[in-house]
Amino acid sequence: MEIEIVEIPKIELRWSNWYPWNNIFEDARSGGIKIPNKIAGVYQVRYIDSEEMLHIGRANDLRMRIRQGLVKGKSPHSAGESIREKEDESRLVVRWAITDRPCAAEEDLHRKYVDRYGKWPLYTDHT
Repeated sequence: MEIEIVEIPKIELRWSNWYPWNNIFEDARSGGIKIPNKIAGVYQVRYIDSEEMLHIGRANDLRMRIRQGLVKGKSPHSAGESIREKEDESRLVVRWAITDRPCAAEEDLHRKYVDRYGKWPLYTDHT
């Protein structure tokens, strides 16, 4: 049997502010929120008055994944349709952090969330 040890360096996430879901819907050119374009990262969705997340996800292109997939539904998103159908979007907020290792960051955010709350975010079912 061959054994290999993988050492993963720390990832520093510098989170954006929390932005209202409805402000993200509007394009930045029309006064909406500017989301990094063609840049990888992780993002979170929650109610403005809650610490618990509704969704924690990763993206190779934050703007495309958040605005077009999650919020607008113009591209496929694992949680977007359910959130749009079942939640009060006027109370939702979204934030993101840029990282060149979104898979590793997402996995760690999921682990920390489950450790803290004993469950996955409501609309997240896998890493």
